[in-house]
Amino acid sequence: MKKPLIGMLATLLAAGTSALVGAAPAQAAAPAQVFAPAQVFAPAQASAQAATPAAKAVTVNFAGTVALSNCSGSLVRMPNSAATDPALVLSNGHCLESGMPGPGEVVLDQPSSRTFTLLNPTGGRLATLRATKVVYGAMTDTDVSIYQLNTNYASIKSKYGISPLTIADTHPTQGADIRVVSGYWKKIYSCSIDGFAYQLNEADWTFKDSVRYTSGCNVIGGTSGSPVVDTSTGRLVAVNNTINENGESCTLDNPCEVDENGGVTVHQGIGYAQETYGIPACFGPGNRLDLTLAGCTLPRP
Repeated sequence: MKKPLIGMLATLLAAGTSALVGAAPAQAAAPAQVFAPAQVFAPAQASAQAATPAAKAVTVNFAGTVALSNCSGSLVRMPNSAATDPALVLSNGHCLESGMPGPGEVVLDQPSSRTFTLLNPTGGRLATLRATKVVYGAMTDTDVSIYQLNTNYASIKSKYGISPLTIADTHPTQGADIRVVSGYWKKIYSCSIDGFAYQLNEADWTFKDSVRYTSGCNVIGGTSGSPVVDTSTGRLVAVNNTINENGESCTLDNPCEVDENGGVTVHQGIGYAQETYGIPACFGPGNRLDLTLAGCTLPRP
Protein backbone atom coordinates (compact mmCIF):
# COMPACT_ATOMS: atom_id res chain seq x y z
CA MET A 1 0.00 0.00 0.00
CA LYS A 2 1.41 3.34 -1.00
CA LYS A 3 0.19 6.83 -0.53
CA PRO A 4 -1.10 6.97 -4.09
CA LEU A 5 1.82 6.86 -6.52
CA ILE A 6 4.39 8.21 -4.06
CA GLY A 7 7.58 6.41 -4.98
CA MET A 8 6.18 5.53 -8.40
CA LEU A 9 9.17 6.98 -10.28
CA ALA A 10 11.48 4.66 -8.39
CA THR A 11 9.20 1.75 -9.17
CA LEU A 12 9.21 2.58 -12.87
CA LEU A 13 12.97 2.92 -12.99
CA ALA A 14 13.32 -0.46 -11.35
CA ALA A 15 10.69 -2.13 -13.50
CA GLY A 16 11.75 -0.65 -16.83
CA THR A 17 9.46 0.29 -19.70
CA SER A 18 7.46 -2.95 -19.53
CA ALA A 19 5.50 -1.52 -16.60
CA LEU A 20 4.38 1.38 -18.76
CA VAL A 21 3.35 -0.83 -21.63
CA GLY A 22 1.42 -3.30 -19.49
CA ALA A 23 0.02 -6.53 -20.82
CA ALA A 24 -2.49 -6.44 -23.65
CA PRO A 25 -5.02 -9.19 -22.98
CA ALA A 26 -5.09 -11.94 -25.56
CA GLN A 27 -8.61 -12.98 -24.58
CA ALA A 28 -11.67 -12.10 -26.60
CA ALA A 29 -14.27 -9.76 -25.15
CA ALA A 30 -17.07 -11.33 -23.16
CA PRO A 31 -20.43 -11.44 -24.98
CA ALA A 32 -22.55 -8.32 -24.54
CA GLN A 33 -25.24 -8.62 -21.90
CA VAL A 34 -28.77 -7.47 -22.66
CA PHE A 35 -31.25 -6.58 -19.93
CA ALA A 36 -34.44 -4.65 -19.43
CA PRO A 37 -33.88 -1.49 -17.36
CA ALA A 38 -36.38 -2.47 -14.66
CA GLN A 39 -34.97 -5.95 -14.15
CA VAL A 40 -32.33 -7.24 -11.79
CA PHE A 41 -29.05 -8.06 -13.55
CA ALA A 42 -27.93 -11.51 -14.48
CA PRO A 43 -24.46 -12.17 -12.95
CA ALA A 44 -21.90 -10.06 -14.79
CA GLN A 45 -19.21 -11.91 -16.75
CA ALA A 46 -20.24 -15.23 -15.24
CA SER A 47 -20.26 -18.53 -17.08
CA ALA A 48 -23.62 -20.27 -17.28
CA GLN A 49 -21.88 -23.43 -16.08
CA ALA A 50 -19.86 -21.79 -13.31
CA ALA A 51 -21.64 -23.73 -10.58
CA THR A 52 -20.38 -27.09 -11.84
CA PRO A 53 -16.90 -28.36 -10.90
CA ALA A 54 -15.99 -28.94 -14.56
CA ALA A 55 -17.05 -25.45 -15.67
CA LYS A 56 -14.76 -23.70 -18.10
CA ALA A 57 -12.89 -20.74 -16.63
CA VAL A 58 -14.38 -17.33 -17.35
CA THR A 59 -12.38 -15.07 -19.62
CA VAL A 60 -11.32 -11.98 -17.68
CA ASN A 61 -10.49 -8.75 -19.49
CA PHE A 62 -10.70 -5.02 -18.81
CA ALA A 63 -14.47 -4.71 -19.30
CA GLY A 64 -15.94 -3.19 -16.16
CA THR A 65 -12.66 -1.71 -14.94
CA VAL A 66 -11.79 1.96 -14.55
CA ALA A 67 -8.66 4.03 -14.16
CA LEU A 68 -8.44 6.69 -11.45
CA SER A 69 -5.95 9.55 -11.41
CA ASN A 70 -3.76 7.62 -8.97
CA CYS A 71 -5.18 4.10 -8.67
CA SER A 72 -7.28 1.40 -10.29
CA GLY A 73 -10.92 0.52 -9.72
CA SER A 74 -14.03 -1.12 -11.14
CA LEU A 75 -17.64 -0.46 -11.98
CA VAL A 76 -19.53 -2.75 -9.59
CA ARG A 77 -23.00 -3.94 -8.65
CA MET A 78 -24.42 -5.94 -5.78
CA PRO A 79 -25.99 -9.34 -6.56
CA ASN A 80 -29.46 -7.78 -6.29
CA SER A 81 -28.76 -4.41 -7.93
CA ALA A 82 -31.20 -3.31 -10.63
CA ALA A 83 -30.22 -1.82 -13.97
CA THR A 84 -31.86 1.47 -13.00
CA ASP A 85 -29.89 1.80 -9.76
CA PRO A 86 -27.20 4.50 -9.55
CA ALA A 87 -23.91 2.94 -10.63
CA LEU A 88 -21.08 2.38 -8.14
CA VAL A 89 -17.28 2.37 -8.45
CA LEU A 90 -15.08 0.37 -6.06
CA SER A 91 -11.45 1.17 -5.20
CA ASN A 92 -9.28 1.40 -2.07
CA GLY A 93 -9.79 3.65 0.92
CA HIS A 94 -6.19 4.79 0.55
CA CYS A 95 -7.02 6.04 -2.97
CA LEU A 96 -9.57 8.61 -1.75
CA GLU A 97 -8.94 12.12 -3.10
CA SER A 98 -9.31 13.44 0.47
CA GLY A 99 -6.34 11.38 1.63
CA MET A 100 -5.84 8.16 3.53
CA PRO A 101 -8.39 7.67 6.35
CA GLY A 102 -6.82 7.20 9.75
CA PRO A 103 -7.37 4.11 11.89
CA GLY A 104 -10.98 4.09 13.06
CA GLU A 105 -12.01 6.81 10.57
CA VAL A 106 -14.98 6.12 8.29
CA VAL A 107 -15.97 8.40 5.40
CA LEU A 108 -19.71 8.51 4.65
CA ASP A 109 -21.79 10.38 2.05
CA GLN A 110 -19.17 12.96 1.15
CA PRO A 111 -19.77 15.02 -2.03
CA SER A 112 -17.35 14.16 -4.83
CA SER A 113 -16.98 15.07 -8.49
CA ARG A 114 -14.13 12.64 -9.09
CA THR A 115 -13.81 11.23 -12.61
CA PHE A 116 -13.02 7.69 -13.74
CA THR A 117 -11.87 6.46 -17.14
CA LEU A 118 -14.08 3.58 -18.25
CA LEU A 119 -12.17 0.94 -20.24
CA ASN A 120 -13.24 -1.39 -23.02
CA PRO A 121 -12.39 -5.12 -22.96
CA THR A 122 -8.92 -4.55 -24.44
CA GLY A 123 -8.05 -1.67 -22.11
CA GLY A 124 -8.88 1.20 -24.45
CA ARG A 125 -10.55 4.36 -23.19
CA LEU A 126 -14.32 4.37 -23.67
CA ALA A 127 -15.64 7.27 -21.63
CA THR A 128 -15.28 9.45 -18.56
CA LEU A 129 -17.60 8.65 -15.68
CA ARG A 130 -18.23 11.14 -12.86
CA ALA A 131 -19.04 10.62 -9.19
CA THR A 132 -21.60 12.53 -7.17
CA LYS A 133 -20.39 11.32 -3.78
CA VAL A 134 -18.19 8.99 -1.79
CA VAL A 135 -20.71 6.52 -0.38
CA TYR A 136 -18.20 4.82 1.91
CA GLY A 137 -14.49 4.85 2.62
CA ALA A 138 -12.32 3.26 5.30
CA MET A 139 -8.95 1.70 6.09
CA THR A 140 -10.06 -0.04 9.27
CA ASP A 141 -10.48 -3.85 9.02
CA THR A 142 -10.60 -3.36 5.24
CA ASP A 143 -9.33 -0.88 2.62
CA VAL A 144 -12.22 0.22 0.41
CA SER A 145 -13.80 3.26 -1.18
CA ILE A 146 -17.19 3.15 -2.90
CA TYR A 147 -18.33 6.01 -5.12
CA GLN A 148 -21.80 6.69 -6.50
CA LEU A 149 -21.94 7.95 -10.08
CA ASN A 150 -24.27 10.46 -11.74
CA THR A 151 -25.64 7.75 -14.03
CA ASN A 152 -27.11 4.26 -13.78
CA TYR A 153 -26.06 0.85 -15.09
CA ALA A 154 -28.65 0.83 -17.88
CA SER A 155 -27.33 4.10 -19.29
CA ILE A 156 -23.71 2.91 -19.21
CA LYS A 157 -24.71 -0.34 -20.90
CA SER A 158 -26.72 1.46 -23.56
CA LYS A 159 -24.02 4.02 -24.37
CA TYR A 160 -20.86 1.95 -24.02
CA GLY A 161 -21.84 -1.73 -23.97
CA ILE A 162 -20.23 -2.28 -20.57
CA SER A 163 -21.76 -4.20 -17.68
CA PRO A 164 -20.50 -3.91 -14.09
CA LEU A 165 -18.65 -6.60 -12.21
CA THR A 166 -20.79 -8.36 -9.62
CA ILE A 167 -19.44 -8.41 -6.06
CA ALA A 168 -19.70 -11.99 -4.78
CA ASP A 169 -21.52 -12.36 -1.46
CA THR A 170 -19.64 -15.52 -0.43
CA HIS A 171 -16.18 -15.86 1.09
CA PRO A 172 -13.39 -16.41 -1.48
CA THR A 173 -11.87 -19.88 -1.72
CA GLN A 174 -8.29 -20.90 -1.02
CA GLY A 175 -6.64 -22.15 -4.20
CA ALA A 176 -9.01 -20.25 -6.49
CA ASP A 177 -7.56 -19.03 -9.77
CA ILE A 178 -7.77 -15.23 -9.83
CA ARG A 179 -6.98 -12.21 -11.98
CA VAL A 180 -5.99 -8.81 -10.61
CA VAL A 181 -7.05 -6.31 -13.28
CA SER A 182 -5.35 -2.91 -13.13
CA GLY A 183 -7.14 -0.20 -15.08
CA TYR A 184 -4.39 2.28 -14.23
CA TRP A 185 -1.61 0.22 -15.81
CA LYS A 186 -3.87 -1.75 -18.20
CA LYS A 187 -2.23 -4.90 -16.94
CA ILE A 188 -3.75 -8.20 -15.79
CA TYR A 189 -1.95 -10.26 -13.14
CA SER A 190 -2.62 -14.01 -12.91
CA CYS A 191 -2.17 -16.08 -9.75
CA SER A 192 -4.13 -18.00 -7.11
CA ILE A 193 -5.38 -17.38 -3.59
CA ASP A 194 -2.62 -18.82 -1.43
CA GLY A 195 -4.55 -18.38 1.80
CA PHE A 196 -5.90 -15.80 4.22
CA ALA A 197 -4.17 -13.58 6.76
CA TYR A 198 -6.03 -13.53 10.06
CA GLN A 199 -4.75 -9.98 10.57
CA LEU A 200 -2.60 -7.84 8.32
CA ASN A 201 -0.71 -4.94 9.90
CA GLU A 202 0.79 -2.13 7.86
CA ALA A 203 2.12 0.97 9.61
CA ASP A 204 -0.86 2.36 11.58
CA TRP A 205 -3.51 0.27 9.82
CA THR A 206 -4.93 -3.17 10.55
CA PHE A 207 -6.87 -5.27 8.04
CA LYS A 208 -8.74 -8.46 8.86
CA ASP A 209 -9.05 -11.77 6.96
CA SER A 210 -7.04 -10.56 3.96
CA VAL A 211 -6.47 -12.52 0.76
CA ARG A 212 -2.84 -13.58 0.28
CA TYR A 213 -1.71 -14.08 -3.34
CA THR A 214 0.67 -16.64 -4.73
CA SER A 215 3.78 -15.08 -6.26
CA GLY A 216 2.32 -14.49 -9.74
CA CYS A 217 0.52 -11.30 -8.67
CA ASN A 218 3.56 -9.09 -8.11
CA VAL A 219 1.53 -5.89 -7.95
CA ILE A 220 3.01 -2.38 -7.96
CA GLY A 221 1.91 1.15 -7.07
CA GLY A 222 -1.06 2.20 -9.18
CA THR A 223 -2.63 -1.26 -9.04
CA SER A 224 -4.26 -0.29 -5.73
CA GLY A 225 -8.02 -0.69 -6.00
CA SER A 226 -7.87 -3.27 -8.79
CA PRO A 227 -10.70 -5.81 -8.78
CA VAL A 228 -9.71 -9.37 -7.91
CA VAL A 229 -11.82 -11.67 -10.09
CA ASP A 230 -12.39 -15.39 -9.51
CA THR A 231 -12.09 -17.04 -12.93
CA SER A 232 -14.51 -19.83 -12.02
CA THR A 233 -17.40 -17.37 -11.65
CA GLY A 234 -16.31 -14.05 -13.14
CA ARG A 235 -17.29 -12.37 -9.88
CA LEU A 236 -15.29 -9.86 -7.89
CA VAL A 237 -14.08 -11.43 -4.63
CA ALA A 238 -11.60 -8.85 -3.30
CA VAL A 239 -9.94 -5.51 -3.96
CA ASN A 240 -6.15 -5.37 -4.37
CA ASN A 241 -4.40 -3.14 -1.86
CA THR A 242 -0.79 -3.93 -0.84
CA ILE A 243 2.41 -5.97 -1.14
CA ASN A 244 5.43 -6.51 1.10
CA GLU A 245 8.12 -4.79 -0.93
CA ASN A 246 11.43 -5.34 0.86
CA GLY A 247 10.91 -7.73 3.76
CA GLU A 248 10.41 -5.23 6.56
CA SER A 249 7.84 -6.10 9.21
CA CYS A 250 4.61 -4.15 9.70
CA THR A 251 5.88 -0.90 8.11
CA LEU A 252 4.36 1.16 5.30
CA ASP A 253 4.60 -0.87 2.06
CA ASN A 254 5.68 -3.89 4.12
CA PRO A 255 2.61 -5.51 5.68
CA CYS A 256 3.06 -8.35 8.14
CA GLU A 257 0.66 -11.13 9.05
CA VAL A 258 -0.41 -11.62 12.65
CA ASP A 259 -2.07 -14.91 13.62
CA GLU A 260 -4.63 -15.64 16.34
CA ASN A 261 -1.85 -16.09 18.92
CA GLY A 262 -0.01 -12.90 18.03
CA GLY A 263 2.68 -14.60 15.95
CA VAL A 264 4.10 -12.38 13.20
CA THR A 265 5.03 -13.62 9.71
CA VAL A 266 6.54 -11.65 6.82
CA HIS A 267 6.25 -12.73 3.17
CA GLN A 268 8.54 -10.51 1.10
CA GLY A 269 7.30 -9.97 -2.45
CA ILE A 270 3.82 -11.29 -1.71
CA GLY A 271 0.71 -9.19 -2.34
CA TYR A 272 -2.62 -8.96 -0.57
CA ALA A 273 -6.22 -7.95 -1.20
CA GLN A 274 -9.18 -7.12 1.00
CA GLU A 275 -12.23 -9.36 0.82
CA THR A 276 -15.46 -7.79 -0.43
CA TYR A 277 -18.07 -10.48 0.24
CA GLY A 278 -19.44 -8.54 3.22
CA ILE A 279 -20.21 -5.40 1.19
CA PRO A 280 -23.49 -6.53 -0.46
CA ALA A 281 -25.13 -7.07 2.96
CA CYS A 282 -24.72 -3.34 3.61
CA PHE A 283 -26.67 -2.22 0.53
CA GLY A 284 -30.47 -2.21 0.27
CA PRO A 285 -32.80 -1.50 -2.65
CA GLY A 286 -31.64 1.27 -4.94
CA ASN A 287 -27.98 0.64 -4.05
CA ARG A 288 -28.51 2.51 -0.79
CA LEU A 289 -25.87 2.01 1.89
CA ASP A 290 -27.28 1.10 5.30
CA LEU A 291 -24.70 0.04 7.88
CA THR A 292 -27.46 -1.10 10.24
CA LEU A 293 -28.71 -3.87 7.93
CA ALA A 294 -28.55 -7.43 9.26
CA GLY A 295 -25.29 -9.06 8.26
CA CYS A 296 -23.49 -5.78 7.50
CA THR A 297 -20.04 -5.86 9.08
CA LEU A 298 -18.40 -2.81 7.50
CA PRO A 299 -16.88 -0.60 10.20
CA ARG A 300 -19.14 2.22 11.36
CA PRO A 301 -18.11 5.76 12.33
